[in-house]
Amino acid sequence: MFRDDFVWGVAASAYQIEGRDPDDGAGATIWDRFIAEGHTPDGYDGSVACDHMHRFREDYALMKQLSIKAYRFSVSWSRLIPDGKGKVNEKAVKLYRDMILSMKENGIEPFLTMYHWELPQALQDEGGWLNDDIVEWFGDYARVIAENFSDICENFITLNEPQCFVGIGYLSGWQAPGNKLPYKETFRIAHNALKAHGKAVINLRKYSSRPVRIGYAPTCGMAYPASNDPEDIEMARKVLFGFYNPMDNWTWNVAWFSDPVILGHYPEEGLKKFAEYLPEITGEDMELIHQPLDFMGQNIYNGYLIAKGDNGEPDFVKRPIGSPKTGCGWPVTPDCLYWGIKMLYDRYRLPFYITENGMSCHDDISLDGKVHDPNRINFLDLYISALQKAVDEGVDVRGYFLWSFLDNMEWDKGYTEKFGIIHVDFETQKRTVKDSAYWYKKVIETNGKVLSINQKPRQVLFLEPVFKEVIWGGNRLKTDWGYDIPSEKTGEFWNASAHKNGVSVVRDGYYKGRKLDELFEECPELFGNMTEDGKKKYDRFPLLVKIIDAQDDLSIQVHPDDEYALKNENGSLGKEECWYILDASEGSSVVLGHNAKSRSELESMISEGRWNELIREIPVKKGDFIRIKPGTVHAIKGGVMLAEIQQNSDITYRLYDYDRLSDGKPRELHVNKCLDVITVPEPETDNVIKNAAEGEKNALVELTDHDRFTVWKITVDNEFSFTQDKDFMTMTVIDGNGIVNGSVVKKGDGFILPCGIGNITLEGQMTIIAASPK
Repeated sequence: MFRDDFVWGVAASAYQIEGRDPDDGAGATIWDRFIAEGHTPDGYDGSVACDHMHRFREDYALMKQLSIKAYRFSVSWSRLIPDGKGKVNEKAVKLYRDMILSMKENGIEPFLTMYHWELPQALQDEGGWLNDDIVEWFGDYARVIAENFSDICENFITLNEPQCFVGIGYLSGWQAPGNKLPYKETFRIAHNALKAHGKAVINLRKYSSRPVRIGYAPTCGMAYPASNDPEDIEMARKVLFGFYNPMDNWTWNVAWFSDPVILGHYPEEGLKKFAEYLPEITGEDMELIHQPLDFMGQNIYNGYLIAKGDNGEPDFVKRPIGSPKTGCGWPVTPDCLYWGIKMLYDRYRLPFYITENGMSCHDDISLDGKVHDPNRINFLDLYISALQKAVDEGVDVRGYFLWSFLDNMEWDKGYTEKFGIIHVDFETQKRTVKDSAYWYKKVIETNGKVLSINQKPRQVLFLEPVFKEVIWGGNRLKTDWGYDIPSEKTGEFWNASAHKNGVSVVRDGYYKGRKLDELFEECPELFGNMTEDGKKKYDRFPLLVKIIDAQDDLSIQVHPDDEYALKNENGSLGKEECWYILDASEGSSVVLGHNAKSRSELESMISEGRWNELIREIPVKKGDFIRIKPGTVHAIKGGVMLAEIQQNSDITYRLYDYDRLSDGKPRELHVNKCLDVITVPEPETDNVIKNAAEGEKNALVELTDHDRFTVWKITVDNEFSFTQDKDFMTMTVIDGNGIVNGSVVKKGDGFILPCGIGNITLEGQMTIIAASPK
């Protein structure tokens, strides 16, 4: 869990939200000229944006209402010092002091970012970051910040995302000032930016009226391992801090921008790779850059998968087809936050803040007047849960800043992207709280307890089938059910099993890839496996659900009860089961019971091989439901296909197998154990078989209810809804197709409705066999 004083905040930047006023005294930024030259798709600039400079009080009151504890904002350098150096704009001083004081009045802790890409145009005209004098200009700007705001603001961040403002401002030219400079000049710009950072740290501490906390907020895509294999993990680490990008994207690099700041030196690999482009780097430069920091910020949005390739080099693993993306096309990769922050902390060992994380969505006001953004809620939950996982494993993370509070001017994209948890009508400036803001409020108020990592999402658990090849099996699981079976002797598929002989795996969703036995142990709340006094109801997953295709006769067999199995089968459960006949060829039958009147007669019939006298064979047809108690002699005969619901046991005592061979040898028999457990005399079978082919539609029609489990048949005709209030329910679609809570299902699909999932809606034309333990 997150520490009690964890900082839950939101983030924004000045140009993107503040707007301008004709009399505000602000100077022009590089963005004013860049946009005036036509570099945004919608042609709109930041002259109004969210009009935050006039509406900050109501915006901070709204933050308070939403329980937000901290706000990472930026000061516009050209607003505070219109020419970037020299005269200070007192109107800007008053504006930012009023903003900070208003934040504090609303219980919001300010985190002031000095530079969020807004270089004064006057300085750009003098060369901007390419001019070595910018180190002193930025240092003097830090002095002005410290002298005017340190008495009311304790937390300062020097630079935001130097990888971006260097790379896409001066290398690719996608963003302001739109330059495409030679590599050598971009390295000088990057070096000057890091020296300016160091000078700012010195002056913030020197001129502040009290001790302050200072950090730095770089960014980058996070390399993360394609698996938990140690070799993949180490290869991902190597790539994260390495130099694998082409030269036209060289700035998209972690180590080049963080090692000098935190460790005091440029990485050796980079010095060698970039040698021909580097400016003179002196010991004094490195001493200036390497100033003590109180915390490290990191902006993390997405990442990329890395594995160790066969040649020992990194394999940049392609994302699965159809992988999710945000509204602006960025990949959704929550694991990158877990791995990224772990690896960053391992290397730099400073307290961390996630200074930006969020997503752009295609959200707008719906007909009900609200803004529903479930994709953003899902994104944030997955990412913040990944962050908590890292925290739980010892990473020192002090806070999280969601990007962003308001929909805003998204730089070169204009107003085409919406990152906010507050919708802004830019014509009227009306704010509308999105669903994600209310969700984030709950996260803050519970310090993360409502996150899925702590609550375990209740969603339908769709399971991959486990196929079993047997001597009596056939191919109908392929021809009738559409499965890709392993052979023409496939007799069973287990579609809800946590048994060691065939464990189901969750097919998709939040728990994708999890084995059912492990999930049952690690997430008992999904299976109602926890009593009020904290004890477990079940010592193992209690059910096993199968579909059986008997092309030939199964052996005549019997199952033990729990007491006998516990004593004689290494603690296994016994096996009580029931069958629902899915199909039966004309004249089909099953073995159910025996005719021996005494145990001595039973022994005699078995030893003399008088099988026809011993067994009771009864005809069956489609729709018959049969209960098989422990101690009952039974066998499925050829031509029968059925669904079997049983205790979680694979114990079968074979009494007779028709003298057939498997791999040239007779299969093992268990006659002595059979004699131990067979019930003598056999009860009448009249009350253990009934036909359930017809029945009420759109209802849970109970087929059996006994000590171990309850079984129902559900015939869905158009739509049926019910509340799942059992510990859990297994479901198998035995005919037709339809929809389960929005997910499309077909004949043969098996799934589990976990405890607490609530309302279930079944739609379509289909028949389901359901079961729940007791």
